[in-house]
Parts: sequence; C-alpha cells; structure tokens
Amino acid sequence: MEIFLASLFGAGIILAIFYVKFPYFLQDCRYIMKMRAVRSKRMKFRERKPFYSILECFLDRVCENPDKPFIVFEDQVYSYKQVELRSNQVARALQLHSGSTVALLLGNEPALVWVWLGLFQIGCSVSMLNTNIRNKSLLHCFNCCGASVLIAGAEQRKAVCEVMSELTGVCVYILGDTEGMEGLHNLSEKIQQQPNTPVPYTLRENITMSSPGLYIFTSGTTGLPKAGLCPQDRIWSPVFFQFLVGVMQDDVIYITLPLYHAAGLLIGLGGAIERGITVVLRRKFSVSQFWNDCRKHNVTVIQYIGEIMRYLCNTPKRGDDRDHQVRLALGNGMRSNVWEEFQRRFGNVEIKEFYAASDGNLSFINYTNKVGPVGRVSFYHRMMFPHAVVQFDAETEEPVRNREGHCVPVATGETGLLVVEITKLAPFVGYAGNPEHTERKKLRNVFVEGDVYFNSGDLLKIDKHNFLYFQDRVGETFRWKGENVSTTEVSDVIRMLDFIEDASVYGVEVPGNEGRIGMAAVTIKENREFDSREMFNHITHFLPVYTRPRFIRILECVEMTGTFKQVKVNLVKEGFNPYVIPQPLYILQENTQNYVPLTHYIYRAITTGKTQL
Repeated sequence: MEIFLASLFGAGIILAIFYVKFPYFLQDCRYIMKMRAVRSKRMKFRERKPFYSILECFLDRVCENPDKPFIVFEDQVYSYKQVELRSNQVARALQLHSGSTVALLLGNEPALVWVWLGLFQIGCSVSMLNTNIRNKSLLHCFNCCGASVLIAGAEQRKAVCEVMSELTGVCVYILGDTEGMEGLHNLSEKIQQQPNTPVPYTLRENITMSSPGLYIFTSGTTGLPKAGLCPQDRIWSPVFFQFLVGVMQDDVIYITLPLYHAAGLLIGLGGAIERGITVVLRRKFSVSQFWNDCRKHNVTVIQYIGEIMRYLCNTPKRGDDRDHQVRLALGNGMRSNVWEEFQRRFGNVEIKEFYAASDGNLSFINYTNKVGPVGRVSFYHRMMFPHAVVQFDAETEEPVRNREGHCVPVATGETGLLVVEITKLAPFVGYAGNPEHTERKKLRNVFVEGDVYFNSGDLLKIDKHNFLYFQDRVGETFRWKGENVSTTEVSDVIRMLDFIEDASVYGVEVPGNEGRIGMAAVTIKENREFDSREMFNHITHFLPVYTRPRFIRILECVEMTGTFKQVKVNLVKEGFNPYVIPQPLYILQENTQNYVPLTHYIYRAITTGKTQL
C-alpha cells in the first residue's frame, strides 16, 4: 500500500511538473486533432466523384434542415430551402456558359447569397468587387478577372453609370429598377419570372477542385488592387475556421463584415454553411445597434475586426452590457488592452483571434485563452507548413541575406518578416492576370538553393512559448478601418492634380486607433500654390473614405534612395505632429469640405481622444 501511494504521489509530481512546463499541451492536442480532421475531410472531398464543393455542402444542409432559418436580414427570415429556391431562379435567369466569370458589386444583402450560389450552380466563377471602389479602380478590378458580366446592387447604379462607356461588350445587370438607364438590365425582374426548380448538374460537371471559384481583391505593395485567385478547393481553407474554434450546429452568427472580403464571405458565410447554422446579416456595422441585434436574434457568435471591438468598448457603459448570449468572437486585429476591456465589460466571451490573408498560404488561430497572440505555432504547423520569421531591412524593404545569400531567422521574441514555403500542401496560386506581382510575392533561395517561399508582407514575432504576435505591415500597404490601403494607388490619384509635383503616401499611427491612417507628403510645382479646396474635391471624388489621406504635409522635395524609391522612414516617424514638423500641415475636414491647417489645438484634440478620426 505504501509503495502504491508513493508511486501515485510520484506520478502526481511528474504530472504537475509536466503541466508547468507544457501548460498548453492538452489544448495543442485538441487543436491538432481538429486540424487532422479537417485535412481528412478535404481529402475525401477531393476524392468524391463529382467533387464536393461549398455549393454541394449547402445543398446537403437544405436536405437536412430545409426550414431552418439561414439568413436573417432586417426582420426578414430566409430558410435554407428558400435561399436554394432563389438561387435556382438566379441560375435559370442568367444562363451563362460554364467557366464564365461574373463580377458582383453587391453590398451585404440576402440577394448576394443566392446570386453567389446561383452562379456556382451553373459553373461560373465569381469576382467579388469592393463596393467602395470607383472609376479607374472599378474598371481595373472588373477587367483583370476577365469577367463578361457585371451584377450590381440598386445602390451602385451611379458607380456603374460612371464607367458604362468603358464596359464594351459587357452585360450589365442591376438588382432593381433600370428605367431611364440605357444598357442596363433589371435582374430582379428577370429572376422573378423564372421557375425555382434546380438546374441540371451537367451545367457544372466540367468544374473541378482546381477550377477558379472566387476572385478576392487585396491591396498589394504597389499599384491598384490585385485579384487573388481562390480555386474551388481553396475555398474550404477559411470555411473550416468556425469548426476549428468550436462553433456548434445550434449557434447563431452575426456578420457585419463586408461579404466582398474573404473574412465575411468564407469564414463567416461559408463557415455557417459548413456548420449548418443561422446567419444574422447586417448591411454594415452599427455600434448603436450591435448589442440590440445580438439580443433580438439570440446571437451566440460574432465576427470582428479590431476596430469593431474598440468602438464597442468606447460606447457609454450600460446596465445591460452583459445581457446577451454571445459566447464566442472570431476575428483579427484586436489589441490586448481592448481584448481585456471587452471581456471585463461584456462578459466571458471567448476570443478567437486569427492570422490569415486572402492571398496567403498559411493561417494561425489562437485557440487558447491567452490575451494578445494571433496564433500559436505547434510542431504540426512546422511539419506540415514550413515557415519562418526572418530578419527584415525596413529601408530596403527586403529580407536580410547572409554571405551565402540566404535569409536569416530572427531570434526568439524579435520582430521579423513571416515567410512560408510554397508546397503542394501550402500552394500560392497568385493573382489573376498579373504574373509580375505574383512573382514579386515569391522569395527564392530562402534557406537552401532552389526553395521558394511566400512573402507575407507582414512583420510578426514568436515568443518563447511559441505564441505568434502580429506587429505591422511592410511595403506600400497599410491597414485602416479594417481595409488594406495601397499607397501607390492613392499617390497616383494625388499626382493627377495639376499643381502637384510629387506625392509620398504612408500610414501614421493615431493614439487609441487600430492600424494606421493615411497621410500624404506632397511637393508643389514651381510657381503654383497648394489648393486645399481642389485637393479635397479631387480626393473625395476618386477615393473611398478609408483610403483618403487625412493629413497633408507640404515638402520642398521627396527624399529618394539611390534606386529611386521614396524614403518614408522619417516621414512615418514624425507622423502629423506640428511640434516637430516645420512644414505646413493640413487635415481633411468634412464639414467645411476642405483641407484646413492642422493647428496645435487640433493635434492635441486628436491625440487625447477628444476628436475621433
């Protein structure tokens, strides 16, 4: 007996030591088992004849629970069966050739869901256009995917009319009235005239797992937005996020993120289809209605970006702050202080922060309860998806290479560039119609001769416990209001002004805000003056709200490197601080429709939080 007790005591000591040394061991094991389950499912999907797509998954959910609410939108409820019937009508109304590409310029509304599914029924790929883009950007995004059809929402009529003359040979549909608009077709009317019976499977029988499924646009390091190609097989990668974080079949998810982004469309909507759950869809995020919607519709899961959580935490405290059923939040970009404040104020909501990119080949999920990380690196990740964080030179904007020409991994806890080996298991498909930019995202001979890695363009660090922390973006892109902003695109628009000689655009930090806000340092042509009113009118006409430079700095010249790259390190460091910047500074002011001088008083109001941007 004494021997038995001694053995039991010894085993307890060993387990206690093991737990102290490996506190996340059980969580690691559970997550790895889920990852292996996902991989097994995807292999079976590929082997099935015909292959199993997100559309087939949706049709299975219809068979399983036809009357279950699928989309709840502005007090309207659409069951899984009702959405299927509408998608059948869409498929019959369009009658396009399998393999065609259709561009959607639609906001968050139920019609986007059945149009998307209807297009998949007839074997079309879908290009998801950002509803904020206009003019040149809109045409570029439409053309680069080889789309032959454009479907726009009723609220996008003006944007479509602005580019109609350039859409030669393109069939343009509007989901609404087209009276008085030559060349536009009323798709809503056409859909209503169709029977709601399913179309034959033969219409999509030539589509395979490698066929183009979606084009998701991302702001690259240079130029206009790039169309990241998402084959049918790859659609499943973000769709399984909800399964990985523990979303159950009786959950209700609240989506306010735009469906033209992969987070809203695939992680949110696609994940809901895979789980067979109800989606409460909103046109756009409303801080005043957020919790009311959650209470009204018994929401249990929410999607977020960091700004959403910050906005919620900044609202006045109320007695019913914890009166909701939300148990889980899935998203990215949340700062640690907001994370802690959100849970302290709104209750013990599980936060599942993740790291992913629509054009990337690796993602991470923070499946623990640790505050701050975007994920955790396990041996399974290292084995299946070889990756590294390497030293990065901010001035040259290139990875540091050693004498042998190979990249240099950073020490534990140091910030570096995340690179991921391109393999069969972790492919990088690239950008539609843009082989040059596709090649730019590839790093060759990273650790050995002949290897090829994906350049994430993101700076991260891994601590001694293998937690991964997002630090910043590199290159010509910054993030504001949950959107990626291409500095080159903005500077090209500014240079269109006849009094501007040159422009350098970059993002600057604003205390209390996530990401970086846009700022432009400009030089003025000889014998000309800065026209603040014309600048405002020009910027607001050509650029979406989130890309507009809020601050303007006047320079005598833009500093360049020996290879004619703009030097922005000091500009970013000095920000918009009039106490350290001797040159004239201006701030965009909507109420006067002008760029007005940035005074010390305005600067203090912004940095102390009295004025919100």
